[in-house]
Amino acid sequence: MIVALDHVQLAAPPGSEPKLRAYYADVLGMTEVRKPPVLALRGGCWFQIGPVQLHLGIEDPFTPAKKAHPALRIQGIHAYAKQIAALGAPVSWDYDLPGHHRFFSTDPVGNRIEFLEPIATQAG
Repeated sequence: MIVALDHVQLAAPPGSEPKLRAYYADVLGMTEVRKPPVLALRGGCWFQIGPVQLHLGIEDPFTPAKKAHPALRIQGIHAYAKQIAALGAPVSWDYDLPGHHRFFSTDPVGNRIEFLEPIATQAG
């Protein structure tokens, strides 16, 4: 039986770790997680938010994920979007998911990332 989502993995090109750290840790505010030594030899980096991790593994040749993507739930999405845009992250709003505010961004190697916040509803 499945009990939880542990992590999502995206690919990245060789040598991109400094750019990834700048985006995922410095811009998005995720915490970098130390990779086990045997896996660290492969390159890439891991980040965590709450109980879920996002792994960026080195792939050569590399192709960014332009459709497949992780979706990160946000509190205060409008302020968060302004904050990361001010730090240089692209923000593209999308209004097609009923009941949610959401936008997309791309990491520095071209992977698509979704950010969403459910719209509060009033009980009547």
